[in-house]
Amino acid sequence: MSQKVNDWVINVATVNGSGSQSSNNILIKSLFRMGIPVGGKNLFPSNIQGLPTWFTIRANSLGHTSRQIANDLTIAMNAQTIVKDIESVKEGGTFLFNDDLKFDRILLRDDVTNIAVPFRQLVSEASDSVKLRKLLTNMVYVGIVAELIKIDWETLSGVIQDMFSSKPKVIDSNLKAIELGRSYAKENLSPESFPLKAEKMQKNDGKILIEGNTAAALGMIYGGCTFVSWYPITPSSSLVESFIGFAEEHRKDTDGKNTFAVVQAEDELASIAMVAGAAWTGARAMTASSGPGLSLMSEIAGLSYFAELPCVLWDVQRVGPSTGLPTRVMQGDLLSAHYLSHGDTRHALLIPGTTEECFEFGQTAFDLADRLQTFITVLSDIDLGMNFFITDEFDYPSRSFDRGKVLTAEQLKEMETYQRYGDVDGDGIPYRTLPGTRDPKAAFLTRGSGHNENAQYTEDPQAYVRLTDRLLKKYQKAKDFVPKPIIEKNGDSTVGIISYGSNDGPVKEAQHLLQEKGLSTSYMRLRALPFTDEVSEFLKTFDRIYLIEQNRDAQMKTILLTDYPEYWNKIQSVLHYDGLPIHADYIASEISKKELN
Repeated sequence: MSQKVNDWVINVATVNGSGSQSSNNILIKSLFRMGIPVGGKNLFPSNIQGLPTWFTIRANSLGHTSRQIANDLTIAMNAQTIVKDIESVKEGGTFLFNDDLKFDRILLRDDVTNIAVPFRQLVSEASDSVKLRKLLTNMVYVGIVAELIKIDWETLSGVIQDMFSSKPKVIDSNLKAIELGRSYAKENLSPESFPLKAEKMQKNDGKILIEGNTAAALGMIYGGCTFVSWYPITPSSSLVESFIGFAEEHRKDTDGKNTFAVVQAEDELASIAMVAGAAWTGARAMTASSGPGLSLMSEIAGLSYFAELPCVLWDVQRVGPSTGLPTRVMQGDLLSAHYLSHGDTRHALLIPGTTEECFEFGQTAFDLADRLQTFITVLSDIDLGMNFFITDEFDYPSRSFDRGKVLTAEQLKEMETYQRYGDVDGDGIPYRTLPGTRDPKAAFLTRGSGHNENAQYTEDPQAYVRLTDRLLKKYQKAKDFVPKPIIEKNGDSTVGIISYGSNDGPVKEAQHLLQEKGLSTSYMRLRALPFTDEVSEFLKTFDRIYLIEQNRDAQMKTILLTDYPEYWNKIQSVLHYDGLPIHADYIASEISKKELN
């Protein structure tokens, strides 16, 4: 039988809270260290324990590691989902299941290879502790998979040593359970003829395997963040938790004392209010949340915009509205984030599409907030934030912080007058001072109510118009500072694709599938609002444009057509909003229906 080498999908179906996360991480990290391009997606429930969870590992030698619908190998450890798990296997694939599960064997398919494994019997040899056996069951399937697809043993054991370096007893028990699984596979499952194989490559040299939330937290450390206030919410909590870990290691003075502060607020409104206060003092301050928190932060977002305080929110999007589906993916916060608050507001946004950009935008968000003196939201999502992606090793940031128009005491001494909300340079961005600056002119009032250039309260109509027009001018000026879109032109193609965020990998793979069908496409990935000149040029260039989004209401299309209404007849939406990560087959199929039929 021919083998599929480094091009397959493995799915593990377990129960949330069963300890399977460590086992799945061992598998994907081992494959990564073998140099194989690999990605991992964790589909987990919103409760703490007891509901079904799936972890999918995709290996692909070309680097296409986004979600696929069908699996080459499904490992079923959960009776609740057995029917769905049986259906998830590709024709000719393998269904490996726990023989202790109670289900009607007539459900097993004839067009796949079915393998029953007596996990309870095997794990009984690993430990006398009933509690520990439940956890070690997962390590048994790690051993079985490792033997079947030939994961390098030295690599696998090295991953375990690294993951549990502070717990020698855990290392020993895990290795014992894994060896039981390997031995069972050798003796009973004919691994030499197994159709999937992992073979060492050199594709991951100089790369790391990391989640977007972890990358963002590290980026904020390098970006100068010294204050975080937050209220825990899925899927952003791991971002702040990672920040705390990095800060406790790297944000200390010469005496070993912390040079940062993290406050867990009583709610999201309090957390963003604390950010506004810290930003006013000159700290680089941020909070992290998701859609429900974004809604609650509307009032302070308006204050930051109107009073011109440099606040940062990292929004890891999930399915809404309301509580929605807290552990599912969607890009549904775009319109809310862009116009957050009542009245006339337009906020600049950052939209990372890779873990590398999560790291990079950790500094960029603060640079933009300081430069523009405004509220900046970074729109990530749960797929990018909480799943594993391969990326190049991060470089130490070489650019200095952009603190924007901050006046020193020396500069103030040379000025006859200082207007906090004046437009001296004609770009809409005023100058500011920081508390503690030693000059009588440094003092000013920050106002969230109607004010004139001197920060004096007023209800004068002309003063209000000047103020709001200047804020709009400042928003337009942001085009000079936000990251430009990434454009990949493909020959003389007449069809363009636009997308953003975590859609990037699936879109690129979809382009590959379309190319195989004879359709050449060019691609623009948006990374920020407001749109830069490159966007209008792309819209002008192509006859037909497909805009890929993970929301129901075509939110990016709405914003695009607000700015470029003349292209309304060019842009067609491809929308995906069932809460599961978008995949290349769906994108290619939707475009093919319109282009090739």
